[in-house]
Amino acid sequence: MAKTSPITAERILLGVDPGTTVMGYGIIAVEKKKLILVQYGVIHLSKYSSHALKLSKIYERMVQLIDEFHPDEMAIEAPFYGKNIQSMLKLGRAQGVAIAAAISRQVPIVEYAPKKVKQAVTGNGNASKEQVAAMLQRLLGFSDERQNRLLDATDALGVALCHYLNKGENKKASKGWATFLEENKDRVKNK
Repeated sequence: MAKTSPITAERILLGVDPGTTVMGYGIIAVEKKKLILVQYGVIHLSKYSSHALKLSKIYERMVQLIDEFHPDEMAIEAPFYGKNIQSMLKLGRAQGVAIAAAISRQVPIVEYAPKKVKQAVTGNGNASKEQVAAMLQRLLGFSDERQNRLLDATDALGVALCHYLNKGENKKASKGWATFLEENKDRVKNK
């Protein structure tokens, strides 16, 4: 499929905050190291009667977003470990379906832990959803009176921002040990 995005940018990042009741998404564009808010929102899933139908709707909407905005990468929040195993399984399935949608369109995927996202956005890995939303509004230059109803969407924007901020780190990590050894000969002892 040819990439004909309505957005002209160096990179387009899709952030996803998976959920089975509400799933958040956020899209940011990167142009000359400047971040531009493209769109953010939520997928309301509580109205669907079965878990299978919810998963189907997640897949459909994720594919629509990918086809419309042609993200270069998708960053998704990893499920957090809770006490309710059934909730964890359902959340993992929702995340898996979102990942499958990206895979179906050959969009690379990166996963971030919730604490890492909060740390990247606010400097505090234990920040509240409201603190993340307030910082994103400052960083991306938007205001929204619906903020408290769209916390899953701003969480998704936070995931996209976290990925942007960690991209240099990811490139270094992907070089592998051979490159590390070559670049750090003075730190490696030969026997």
